[in-house]
Amino acid sequence: MASQAVEVEKKYDVGPDAEVPALADIPGVARVGEPHVDTLEAVYFDTAAHTLAARDITLRRRTGGIDAGWHLKLTAEGARSGARAGGASGVSGSEPRRRRELHAPLGQPGVVPDSLLAHVLAYLRGEDAAPVVRLETRRTTYPLYGADGVHLADLADDRVSAVLLGAAGPDGEAATDRNTRTRQWREWELELVHGSPDLFPAAAEILAAAGARPAKHGSKLAKVLALPAGESGAADGPTSPGKKGPVSDLLTAYLGAQIREILALDPGVRREEPEAVHDLRSATRRARSALAAYRRLYSPVAGRRLRDELKWLGSVLGSPRDAEVMLARLRGHTAELPPGLASAVKGRLDDELGNRLNKGYRKLQKALLSERYFRLLDDLEAFRDHPPVRTEGAAPARKAAGKLVAKAAKRLQRAARTAKRARRGADHETALHDVRKDAKRLRHVAESAAPVHGKRAAKIAKAAHRQQQVLGDFHDSVVARDLLAKLAAASDLPEAVASAYVTLHTRQVQLAADAEADYRKERKNSRKRLQRGVI
Repeated sequence: MASQAVEVEKKYDVGPDAEVPALADIPGVARVGEPHVDTLEAVYFDTAAHTLAARDITLRRRTGGIDAGWHLKLTAEGARSGARAGGASGVSGSEPRRRRELHAPLGQPGVVPDSLLAHVLAYLRGEDAAPVVRLETRRTTYPLYGADGVHLADLADDRVSAVLLGAAGPDGEAATDRNTRTRQWREWELELVHGSPDLFPAAAEILAAAGARPAKHGSKLAKVLALPAGESGAADGPTSPGKKGPVSDLLTAYLGAQIREILALDPGVRREEPEAVHDLRSATRRARSALAAYRRLYSPVAGRRLRDELKWLGSVLGSPRDAEVMLARLRGHTAELPPGLASAVKGRLDDELGNRLNKGYRKLQKALLSERYFRLLDDLEAFRDHPPVRTEGAAPARKAAGKLVAKAAKRLQRAARTAKRARRGADHETALHDVRKDAKRLRHVAESAAPVHGKRAAKIAKAAHRQQQVLGDFHDSVVARDLLAKLAAASDLPEAVASAYVTLHTRQVQLAADAEADYRKERKNSRKRLQRGVI
């Protein structure tokens, strides 16, 4: 397993003859420890097109120093919101740079540890990560301490020699001349240990007086590859659509947020972390709902293809998630049975649902390595970055979004009336499941409209979410009921076990009835607001 931490630092460009200033003069610094010198050698891994570096991600294997090993650096927000544009993580040099850093042991020189590789497979998309840059750094580290003895920060004085590996030069073209493949420079790096970010502005004047200037690049790798300052990282599209801006910006921003979620959650799904499948499935559904609601604003072919592929991904995610939910649900109810009987029933449930869960996860892991999944990620980003907007997409966001939410609300009301009229039994249960899906769609559309409709849209989303939740409980009870009926019908069951299945079956029938009653209350409570639609 990889260990991880959040790195907070600021880099400075300095000349080769600059002298390190009196660091104890920095406000808040009481003393400077003895400097120590390390020789660090790092090999950076990426694709030939520098896919990771372009997203502000660095993957390296470094020897020397106290933290020798494999290092993967992502933006600090990367744990939950994916790789952001370089400016958002401090590449411009005006703010300290926050990065999430994962460590793994040295292992083999050319083999990226699986614990780190899982975090970048969604970015590599089938390509191999190979050595692209070798850095040798002679680092002199000055530890800075506060009056209470706390280790506040380290100032690293780095003299760097870099060699570009492989066939491509920093601009992606072939480079054979030695001068284009080697670089040398000096930089300072102020990194927090236990100190406060207030140390950065406190140090600014003293470091500037010594000739230091905020670095033009956020990392050594970006400097070697000559990535434009502030432009490393994938584009996210508009993040704050305006009320008077085009309605198409709402979908672009909402879709961009879901893409960030998908990329950020991908590693957790690969490593089977708790709730990762559920969260990724939710992001997939949000993206699909929004694309469906806004579909008339865009070229139909591109939008339809994305919705179909997101439906496929949601289905693959649903298999293990549904088995996981059902297993947890029935284990809880089984625990209410007499101990000996509970054990027998639990064993059969674990066999049935455990097999489904394992099979679903195997299928999911295979899908996450497939060309189809990687192409979907490419297509989502292409749609976000170059949306195929029709003329209708230029309509003012506030008015157009209100109409879209009102339309989704009317769709939900129609589904509710259909369910009310449906014949009891399978038809009624299917109709309520359709209501749940339409409630979910309304929730997502209202969420997308929040930038221009604020609290009113949030209230719509909340009301739809409550209906979605109670109907989710209803659906789970129905699925559990049918599964228990199937298991109870097995010919080899002992009478006591068969009786226990009947007891559990009866419980699910009652839970379904309770959930449906809760839905009727929620529908009554939210009817006026949802009938008005937005806003």
